[in-house]
Formats: sequence, C-alpha cells, structure tokens
Amino acid sequence: MLTNSPEKTVSINEAGLSLASFSLREIWAYRELLYFLTWRDIKVRYKQTVMGAAWAIIQPLFMMLIFAVFFGILIGVPTEGMPFLIFYYCGLLPWTFVGNGVVNSSMSLINSSNLITKVYFPRILVPLAATGAGLVDLLISSLILLGLGIYYKMNLGTSIVVIPLLLLLSVFLTLAVGIWLAALIVKYRDIRHVLPFVLQIWMFLTPIIYPMGVVPDKWQWIVQINPLTGVVEGIRASLMGRALDKQALFVSVGITAAMLLCGIYTFRRIEKTFADLI
Repeated sequence: MLTNSPEKTVSINEAGLSLASFSLREIWAYRELLYFLTWRDIKVRYKQTVMGAAWAIIQPLFMMLIFAVFFGILIGVPTEGMPFLIFYYCGLLPWTFVGNGVVNSSMSLINSSNLITKVYFPRILVPLAATGAGLVDLLISSLILLGLGIYYKMNLGTSIVVIPLLLLLSVFLTLAVGIWLAALIVKYRDIRHVLPFVLQIWMFLTPIIYPMGVVPDKWQWIVQINPLTGVVEGIRASLMGRALDKQALFVSVGITAAMLLCGIYTFRRIEKTFADLI
C-alpha cells in the first residue's frame, strides 16, 4: 500500500526584487534583532577604549578648534557674524555623523558575513543598525552644540525644534547613502577603496569651513544640490535667528528622499545574491 509522504517545507534565503517587497512591517517584526545588532555595534565601537563614548565629542571638537585656528584666525574666512567655534561646529556636527555613518553602514554587510550566511532575517537591518549605533555619538555631540549656543547667547528658542528636525534629515541621508553603498560594496569591492576619496570631496562641497556667500554665483548650484547644504545652513540660520533657506531645505529633502528610494531599490535587487557574493 502506497502512502503519500508529507511535503517538506523549503525555506529559501532570498529576498524579493521589487521595491514594494520592502516592508516596514517586516522590520517591525524583527525590531528586537535590530536592537541587538545596534547594541552590538555600539559595544564593538567602544570596546577596550580608554576614553569610551568621549570619542564622540573629541573628533568634532578637535576639528572645530583646528578649523577655527587655520581658517578663522589665520586665513580669515568670513563666518557671517557667527563666532568661529560655533560656526564650524554647526557644520561638523552633521558631517561627522554622516561621514562616519556612511563608512560604518557601507561596510556593515561585509563585516557581518558570518551572520548573513547562516540565518534569514531582513538584511537591511544590518546597515540600519550601523547607522543607529551612530545616534549615540550624535546625541552626545549635540549637547556640545547646545552648550556653545548657551555660552554665545545664540537664539535657542526655535532652534530647539528646528535643529533636531535638521539632524533627523541627516540621519535619513546617512541611511540612504549607507544602504545603497552597503549593497554595492558586496558586489563591487573596489568601491570601498574609492569611498574615502569621495567623502573628502563631499566634505569640501559642504559649507563647513565657509559660508555660501563666498561661493561664486556660477558655482553655487554645485553646493546647493548637496543635500547636506540645507542641513548645515539651516542649523546656522536657526541659531542666528534668521529665516531658513526654504529652497535649500526643499532640495535637501527631495534629494534625500530620492536617494533613499534608490538605495532601497538597489539593496533589494542585490540582496538575493548576498549569501553567494559574501
């Protein structure tokens, strides 16, 4: 007598290819894993360090002092009426987060290869966790900006609301670039060697050490299409009590949104082959 053997359920470790397959509900279902990965990245970052979380302050603080001496005092780059220290820190605060976040998230899949090849979970959690770990540094560094604002008696009324929103925009920008690069580096390893050079160019195209007013009119469009320009200039304007540049903010929001969608789409397309490529 023949009996039908029960069908075996086969689980395939691959992702859908469409952008629609990206589900916030799935990420929410794995929220505990996201928390674990984020906490793991935080602990790894400060493991066996003497200064611990103080490194989150040291990097932008020392860069601020160097910029203030060389560009503010020696070269005399105008700061639009802002004190040197707070002018440069307004640019370094979001840039330090974005620069470090892009590097960490772009390499996150390669660094988590053992985990990715063993068990299924939404792979996008890995660059999300790498970016999320940097939020601790951003929060600590933001307290320095608050302290500088109080010391220099800047306009902290509307800034308390505006600046967190602008920093949130920089978080989404970091996610957009990090997710996109994380997927591409798995497939094209040469990108990780080009990335430091690209970040250096990006930094100089961001008005960190100079105001927009010193950029010649024919070149301003290059700086204005930089999504970080609206963030940096917005932080400075809010502290000075000036009106925000709405055009720059719209450009920043629009480009960030487009890059985030492009990053997610690229990630979903390449995600299917992660296990083989890594």
